[in-house]
Amino acid sequence: MTESRVWFITGASRGLGRAFTEAALAAGDRVVAAARDVGPLKELTEEHPGRLVPLSLDVADRRGVFAGVERAAAAFGRLDVVVNNAGGMLYGMVEEATEEQIRAHLDVNFFGAVWVAQAVLPHLRAQGGGRLLQVTSMGSGGGMATVGFYCAGKAALDAFGEALAMEVEGFGIKVTNVQMGGYHTGLFTVGTTTTEPLAQYRSLRTEMAAMWGDAVGPEPETAAPVVMELAALPDPPRRLVVGSQSFDHVLAMGRAREDLYRSWEQLSRIAPG
Repeated sequence: MTESRVWFITGASRGLGRAFTEAALAAGDRVVAAARDVGPLKELTEEHPGRLVPLSLDVADRRGVFAGVERAAAAFGRLDVVVNNAGGMLYGMVEEATEEQIRAHLDVNFFGAVWVAQAVLPHLRAQGGGRLLQVTSMGSGGGMATVGFYCAGKAALDAFGEALAMEVEGFGIKVTNVQMGGYHTGLFTVGTTTTEPLAQYRSLRTEMAAMWGDAVGPEPETAAPVVMELAALPDPPRRLVVGSQSFDHVLAMGRAREDLYRSWEQLSRIAPG
């Protein structure tokens, strides 16, 4: 019988992190589920005695992350799959956001993932390999009004993940940027910090709100089978879009960007660099 894998999942108390946690447990694996508030994990922990360890963790606290990863590794003796999922939303125009809001957002969405990666790598390297899944976004290839800082954090995480994949592949560690589409995770409700609106952006804000609409995305558990299969692949891709509609959007955005470059190719080629 194959020994069950050990997962370490951040942001595990709700949304995608919760869905990944439940899927791993259903597959017979063991999970260290990290979240700032582990209260919502109480019932799930009782349902899976000895296989789910809740871990109170704020990924923005680097020292706390390193200590937390040590506890996570000690819980089951190893870490096989690490999911950098913790994150939130900063909603508003770039000019409206305060320094405190911007730094707090990136402390979680970008730096938190960096601290987790730095903390788990020695463990994965020592055991001869492992998986690191970086939850980014299908929109990480560009920015959009009202969610500029969210896009910026995810774009930074994408670039960081690709660099990291090159650096650690020789140790048997596989890194994948998991570019999630829109799911019903609570990101735009409980996970959102909103800026103080400026009157100058009222019309654009109304336009963007209409574009976002009230449609609710698919439930997070519908994405879990993709992540489960991804974690089991012997040679996983360095990036993967999760969602059929999102896959189409990503391809369309790529074509639009190429068209833009081509339309200004003559100007670009004046310089020799």
